[in-house]
Amino acid sequence: MSFDYDLFVIGGGSGGVRAARVASGDWGARVGLAEESRMGGTCVIRGCVPKKLMAFAGGFSEAIKDARAYGWSLTDGAFDWPEFRALLENELDRLEQAYRDTLKNAGLVVYDQRAWVVDPHCVELADGTRLTTKHILIATGGWPFVPDIPGRELAITSNEIFHMSELPKRALVVGGGYIASEFACILHGMGVKVTQYYRGAQILRGFDDEARGHVANAMQARGIAVHCGIDVIRLEQRPGGIFAVATDGSEREFDLVLYATGRRPNAAGLGLEHLGVVLGRHGEIVVDEWSQTTVPSIFAVGDVTDRVNLTPVAIREGHAFADTVFGAKPTKFVHEMIPSVVFTQPELGSVGLTEEEARAMEPIEIYATSFRPMKSLFARRQDRVMMKLVVSQATRRVMGCHIVAPDAGELIQLAAIAVRMGATKEDFDRTVAVHPTISEELVTMKKPVRLV
Repeated sequence: MSFDYDLFVIGGGSGGVRAARVASGDWGARVGLAEESRMGGTCVIRGCVPKKLMAFAGGFSEAIKDARAYGWSLTDGAFDWPEFRALLENELDRLEQAYRDTLKNAGLVVYDQRAWVVDPHCVELADGTRLTTKHILIATGGWPFVPDIPGRELAITSNEIFHMSELPKRALVVGGGYIASEFACILHGMGVKVTQYYRGAQILRGFDDEARGHVANAMQARGIAVHCGIDVIRLEQRPGGIFAVATDGSEREFDLVLYATGRRPNAAGLGLEHLGVVLGRHGEIVVDEWSQTTVPSIFAVGDVTDRVNLTPVAIREGHAFADTVFGAKPTKFVHEMIPSVVFTQPELGSVGLTEEEARAMEPIEIYATSFRPMKSLFARRQDRVMMKLVVSQATRRVMGCHIVAPDAGELIQLAAIAVRMGATKEDFDRTVAVHPTISEELVTMKKPVRLV
């Protein structure tokens, strides 16, 4: 049978674009791609990139205070949100065009409209055009979830926060994951009075307990009102602002309410169910280790599969798919030892197992330290850094590394190489410290703080 395409990709985010580019540019496949929104997907347009730029912007308030402590004479000034937003939007336009240029150079055909699956070898576009294809890849990502409470329309999500017309004076962030905690810190850094509600016992569930406790304490010390064990019952618009009525009986007034209570796979309305593609409990597309669904010609990568929802993971999944299907190079992406970072203030970098996960598997040693770093100590701030290694008693391998510090994301990327290679605690010990640095503590912790 003759097809219009060898591969048709639905979704122009990181995973879909990588798969399309490799299949076409590296392996010579005829590829079409449909994206109903902006090219670049969640990460580039409404996620990692604009969020990190906002985090940079919010971090300058503390940097200005430090500069004064170091002898610089600076005049006071307020953060100009409209000016920053204009610069941010220009940068996102530039990045989107770069994505489009990459696809064009790889020989792809791009359709700027919604697409869905008609049968295992046919997709339909919003304008009614039908295209046949040997393989279909779903890479439609995720979408913010807002619970069905009265007044939910008064809240915004991380999708909209980059386009606020003005910066609020008082903000409520609902949620305790990395997105919620990051935006709580970002808004605080921009001068907003921030309150954070999380229904669980501690923010950043899934990360090492000691590390996430350290982050929570640091956020509170900076002036963010973190309330755990509390949730919103309803939101009400009143003359003074948005009132959040909470499970503890409180009613607090805010100018903005940001919901960051998780994201759900964006798989609805793609025509998958009637073809027999299995969806999971949260609507995720169920795939095997090759990213293949229960329909052999249909594959899925990225957040829509709800495996590990990180941009670099989606990229690796997309690349592995293209190499396997079009490059005759069977490649599985193993979802293990994936480093990650939470861009709070301070940042939390993590790779490998948490203490809680490791001690459930075998006897371990914990090496940990907490100290005031030189830079902020001189500036008379009370900030503390935390370093932690989780070590197997039997093999001496470092099973996990957790860092809470400024630029922890930069540090954990390098530590992840050693951990991924199977470095032992003695390998760390044999490494000469770079002094004076925060990271030297990773190789100077000689005695365990506890055996578990």
